[in-house]
Amino acid sequence: MKKGLNIKPALKKMLPHLLAAQEQNINEADTLIRIMKVFEDVLGYDSLSEISREAQLRDKYVDLIIKIDGAPKLIVEAKAAGVSLRDKHIEQAQNYASRNNFSWVLLTNGVVWTLYHLTFEEGIEYDKAFSVDLSRDDFNKAADTLLLLHRENMKVGGLDEYWECQKALSPASIGRALLHEDVLKAVRRQVRRDTGRSMQEEELAEAIKAMLSREILEMMGPLKVRRNRKLHEKIPQVEPGICAPTEAAKDLPPVEEIPKPVD
Repeated sequence: MKKGLNIKPALKKMLPHLLAAQEQNINEADTLIRIMKVFEDVLGYDSLSEISREAQLRDKYVDLIIKIDGAPKLIVEAKAAGVSLRDKHIEQAQNYASRNNFSWVLLTNGVVWTLYHLTFEEGIEYDKAFSVDLSRDDFNKAADTLLLLHRENMKVGGLDEYWECQKALSPASIGRALLHEDVLKAVRRQVRRDTGRSMQEEELAEAIKAMLSREILEMMGPLKVRRNRKLHEKIPQVEPGICAPTEAAKDLPPVEEIPKPVD
């Protein structure tokens, strides 16, 4: 996130108009005017050169294309202020994005702002980057999130950097890291200290798997212990599935003790 940006005063000024539009259930065309006003007055884009209306793809249109220095950065699909947004609403925009290799699609009715990141490796896949509801969410947090869409932040690649961080901290990413051999070895050492029992890495992996939700497991894919191949080849392997008692644990190679912190 680029430092020094603050959209809170401008967003607070615009907010009553957005909420009123939702209450009055204004039509899509009038909602689009308000959305464009947000991009201009709150997010810092030039209305004449950086906000393009109704970009055409064959016989279909997307509502807005947001550009920086002439390069398209964001596709915006707008719905009437009173419409409840659904993922399916980005279908037209994602088709346009896939044909032009654009990664970002924003779906909004002026009050709810939902950003999607698209990939095209095997068909079209989309992931929700964030969703902000200006009628319900904490204002400061909502403003900080929408700040990601500010022209100056987009220009320096701040949105892409945010997405890389989101992927790194995602349940799928953390879940896969937990199943890495190095992590399982550290868990194995600690379990051995605490319980006197030596567990195999596959058993620990299964136990970790049992702690995770079905949704996270689906994101992680097939369960597999990630090993350091070169190191793994040098270590004699014990049959998996053995839950060794304390006495048997004495026959295993010594475990490196981790110094306890000094108070």
